[in-house]
Amino acid sequence: MNVDLIIALAGNANVGKSSIFNQLTGLGQIIGNWPGKTVEKAEGMLLHHGKNIKVIDLPGIYSLSTYSQEEIVSRDFIALEHPDVVVNVVDATALERNLFFTLQLLEMGTPLVIALNLIDDAKKKGITINEKKLEKILNASVVPTIATKGIGVHEIVDKALEKVSQRSPEKNDAIIYGPEIETRIEKLERLLTGVSIGYPLRWTAIKLLEQDSKIISKVSEKNPDAIVAAKILSSEISDIHQEPCATVISSERYAVAARIVKEVRTFKETEKPSLGERLDALSMHGIYGYALMFIIMLSILVFMSYFGGWLSEIIQYFFESINPGITGFWGELLWNGGVVGFYATLSIALGFILPFYLILGFLEDSGYLPKIAYLMDRPCHSIGLHGKACMPLLLALGCNVPACVGCRIMETKRDRFIAVFLSTLVPCSARTVVILGLVGVYVGFQWALLLFVFDFVLIFLIGRALNRFLPGMSVGIIMEMPPYRLPSGKVVLKQAWNRFKPFLLTALPLIILGSIIIEAMRLTDVLALVSGALSPVTVVWLGLPAFTGFLFIFGILRKEAALVLLMSAGGTTDIRSVMSPVQMIVFALVIMIYVPCIATIAALIRETGWKRAGLITFAEIGLAIFIGGLAFRVLNIFI
Repeated sequence: MNVDLIIALAGNANVGKSSIFNQLTGLGQIIGNWPGKTVEKAEGMLLHHGKNIKVIDLPGIYSLSTYSQEEIVSRDFIALEHPDVVVNVVDATALERNLFFTLQLLEMGTPLVIALNLIDDAKKKGITINEKKLEKILNASVVPTIATKGIGVHEIVDKALEKVSQRSPEKNDAIIYGPEIETRIEKLERLLTGVSIGYPLRWTAIKLLEQDSKIISKVSEKNPDAIVAAKILSSEISDIHQEPCATVISSERYAVAARIVKEVRTFKETEKPSLGERLDALSMHGIYGYALMFIIMLSILVFMSYFGGWLSEIIQYFFESINPGITGFWGELLWNGGVVGFYATLSIALGFILPFYLILGFLEDSGYLPKIAYLMDRPCHSIGLHGKACMPLLLALGCNVPACVGCRIMETKRDRFIAVFLSTLVPCSARTVVILGLVGVYVGFQWALLLFVFDFVLIFLIGRALNRFLPGMSVGIIMEMPPYRLPSGKVVLKQAWNRFKPFLLTALPLIILGSIIIEAMRLTDVLALVSGALSPVTVVWLGLPAFTGFLFIFGILRKEAALVLLMSAGGTTDIRSVMSPVQMIVFALVIMIYVPCIATIAALIRETGWKRAGLITFAEIGLAIFIGGLAFRVLNIFI
């Protein structure tokens, strides 16, 4: 498809970029990674006024420095890939902080359209912004938007098309530094004349004064004298202000942002705190906040357990009511392997996985997840991490793979290793399916809850051990607290679908194929041979039926497949007829702890290297077998 225009969405985290991206591109999105990075790349297509427009959703960042992979990706794309227009999404409720990033974009000389988002939230807080005056000051188009409702979204694209039609953008004087800085910028600009590294000239000079290591490296290859001069000029500014030059320049940007906000924003004091402000106070309270978090998490588990069990029974009843009762090798293979595999997978997908992703999307879009990170900061410090680690650990409840990648938000290698290790022990949606679908349905919800409690206690103890024996110490946390917002049903559904779709495309065929293979192995007695070879571990130590040995191996491919294939391997859909309650608990316990799925192992290798990935994998295998055997012996005393 020919692309007529490329639009890049840039802005701080939690300002509504993804909502605008979803409104523009719908379900026609491609999610991947930036080349050579583990930073997620999202792009989609839009047909607007007969033009094919590619929309790129850049990572949420706060500056164009090179302190993180996200900042490097965004900066290089804007400066070197030259998108036709950059749409800077700005939070109208926190204009001053957001303008700090806007000013840096203007310094890059990029064609800019500003989406003044969350304008409805701003009005609720008594904030009024003069968009026309802001537009005049910044010399950039400003469009008020309410992204979750689609208000102003297409006007953004109209303004982008207008911006492209302008042959040569005017010079932007929104930010003029003090004379001691401007004179030195001009000196560097003269030295850099004729030197091309792909970045704008004035912006390059400013970055050299800030002693940006990446820009220094690029310029030194073509003009070493400019590097020497930049160091001298930067030192002169530092001597004048008794502060590092980068700090001085940042302070002036913030001062300009504050001046602009003072000119364009009026604030009317509200008579009483809004509902969102009262919820903020409650959810971050030292006592009530934890109680609320516990109630919410418990409610999610209870709902998923009962809803998943109820829907599974309905689906199973429907399919079994049309069972033709075909016997013989091919008949049993077709029904027990293919049809049972299909409806068992359908039960898991619709009863457990999809509801989980809908709930996760609801919590994300409402702004509650960062509150959990805030509450968990102090507990996380006890295991050598800070509250920011709670985000990938919570993400692991959905899938361990993005959780491992998400651990890159941790500042040190030590913190990243601890976070990665612990995130692989968090029960992902696939393992949650096994726990709720097996123990929750057939043994009792209280036992499923105890498994989750045990797992989190285990995570805490392992974290304490790693914190004690690994050198170094945890650091503090600085993160944004977005206000509560009413989640957009459309956004939540799209996010859930984008997460659920890979399961349908990859896991569903794989599980059905595995179900057919296991049924064929059962009918030809091959399964008995494989299971027999593993019986010293599965039968003698873990106390499980012999046929479960093969499931642990196949579970490395997809953990949620273990529950479906358990029915195939046992030769019945009534698991209670082949396993006792103790055996169900032990089976779920081992599945919960032992080696992650193959996709998670690949993520571990990419994030930590072969050596540490192998250490984590084999440690969890040994731990699962050891704890499973002990649990079997202890549980037999009480059940």
